[in-house]
Amino acid sequence: MTDLKQLKRLLKQDNTALPSVKVALLGDTATQLLATALRGTGVLRGLNMDLYEAEYNQVEQQLMDPDSELYAFDAEYVVLFQSTHKLGERHSMLDAAAQETLADERLAFIEAVCSNPRLADKKVICFNYPEIDDAVFGSYADKVVSSFTFQVRKLNYGLMALAQRTSNLYVCDIAALQNKVGRDVMFRPNVYTSTEMVLSVDVLPAVAARVLDIICALRGNIKKCLILDLDNTLWGGVVGDDGWENLQLGHGLGIGKAYTEFQMWVKKLRQRGIIICVCSKNDEDKAREPFEKHPEMVLRMDDIAVFMANWETKVDNIRAIQKVLNIGFDSMVFVDDNPFERAMVRENIDGIEVPEMPEDPAEWLEYMYGLNLFETASYSGADAERTQQYQAEAKRVTLAKSFDSEEDFLRSLDMKATVSGFTPYNTPRVAQLSQRSNQFNLRTVRYTEADVASLAADDKAVDLSFTLEDRFGDNGLVAVVVMKPMDEESLFVETWLMSCRVLKRGMEDFTLNTMVAAAKERGYKRIVGEYIPTAKNGMVADHYRRMGFTATTDSRWVLEMESYRQHDCCIETKQ
Repeated sequence: MTDLKQLKRLLKQDNTALPSVKVALLGDTATQLLATALRGTGVLRGLNMDLYEAEYNQVEQQLMDPDSELYAFDAEYVVLFQSTHKLGERHSMLDAAAQETLADERLAFIEAVCSNPRLADKKVICFNYPEIDDAVFGSYADKVVSSFTFQVRKLNYGLMALAQRTSNLYVCDIAALQNKVGRDVMFRPNVYTSTEMVLSVDVLPAVAARVLDIICALRGNIKKCLILDLDNTLWGGVVGDDGWENLQLGHGLGIGKAYTEFQMWVKKLRQRGIIICVCSKNDEDKAREPFEKHPEMVLRMDDIAVFMANWETKVDNIRAIQKVLNIGFDSMVFVDDNPFERAMVRENIDGIEVPEMPEDPAEWLEYMYGLNLFETASYSGADAERTQQYQAEAKRVTLAKSFDSEEDFLRSLDMKATVSGFTPYNTPRVAQLSQRSNQFNLRTVRYTEADVASLAADDKAVDLSFTLEDRFGDNGLVAVVVMKPMDEESLFVETWLMSCRVLKRGMEDFTLNTMVAAAKERGYKRIVGEYIPTAKNGMVADHYRRMGFTATTDSRWVLEMESYRQHDCCIETKQ
């Protein structure tokens, strides 16, 4: 973990070329060094943070005054840090009856903040409350509703429940951070009494990292794929030498327990929707045997989206995996016990995350927990289907090699698309796709579920969602389009994004045909598109020209309905 001095040094360099993000920080204790840590960590993550720091203990004033500096600053993200210490001070001044409602009061305040129309399109990142054991009741505090321990725990649980029903609220879990590092590291009494800082200098980088994890996830910078070595990574031993029967695995005593529990964590990631792949120097038949035969294996072949076991370099195999998945290398994490292999991958593949694993596998899980590599800003039940979708994609890639022409291959897929507007059923997935899609995303607009619901209710907006299935299975939601009126004759494409899983299958043409039909049905004469470049969407820089649009400015393109001819594609509309 980078320390505060290193973060300060990063702020001395010229960071103006980095993408800018506006963040407001409001706290009821001293936050100057936290602000420094946030800005420095932003640079580490490739962001130039434009930060507004409210005056000391001005949380309520800034939020409740419509003319405050907070609202004038107009931040994209509002970080709210109200400390357990100040909560404890308030608790101590109340009678027992009022103490029983302290958590409810605080939750009502946070809910009011999030429902404020001035913050409706902002993301509120609220710190939760690390526990302070005041020893007034000891362990009996769990039986006393008015106790401070009871109220803090109720408040933290209530925050989670509030976040579930409040689309613009995100909880920054510094209570979990204190559980990991310990209260004596998190809080220094002598520093607090002289500076009003409740977070120690040592823990500030970790707290800032947690905040940036959330901000980066909301901006679509997330890890989607975990690539795993096999020998001495998923199991103890070398399968080619020891045989699958003699590998170290299991729940009994010994190092096999560490490998089994590591697999259990990977299994949960797969269930959450992370793509699990294998990259191993091995004979493929021997590498598959543990997955198929070993009774103590937690992971099975059904859990693996792409399985690469051969004697090519791991760099080449990871590149091959990337071609199948069609996601950025910066969306990938590679785990290998061998420091040489880690160095080779790190040095030859820009952007990929390669954790420097501890020598002792027993320490791996705690180490990976601390890295928090798989932060997300959304989750839906459809995520669990991602492995099957990428397994099917691997089969398509293999099949494509047997055809002489791309058109013959595409026709063999028997593709069928379903088109609909935004509905209560697809709202979570539409929001998630907008947050996850970076490469094929013309303007990179992110939507919350509340945003999607609002678009669905807007009679003037044209909202389109597309699913795609073929002979290998259902790809799920693969494209989203939002068009809004510019004038009586023109529709503006606010959003056009697609999953990279379906690139080069004609989905772009099918989508545009549908957009044109929707525009004509509503009486519009033209569609106006815009490309806003980002560090990740260069692949669509020429998209509108390839689709037949004419440039009107450096960034805007127009398509006249009168001259449009239906694009050929090998996709039918599902009836």
